[in-house]
Amino acid sequence: MFGMGFGELVLVLLIVVVVFGATKLPQLGDGLGRAIKNFKRAVNAQNEIEVAPKNEAKGALDDENDRAGKPAK
Repeated sequence: MFGMGFGELVLVLLIVVVVFGATKLPQLGDGLGRAIKNFKRAVNAQNEIEVAPKNEAKGALDDENDRAGKPAK
């Protein structure tokens, strides 16, 4: 795996445990998993940016206010 043998992987894991401590490892793993999940979601998500001109967006807001019985701004 990545040109590393079993001995090198054990050494890297030992260094990580010494640097971060055994109690922080679950938190680091959880954070890394969430980051990967969010990155995949962002890559696969459709573009959600509103591109309507401001005139149309304001008109839509006025229509919503009319239906709710609110005065227009």
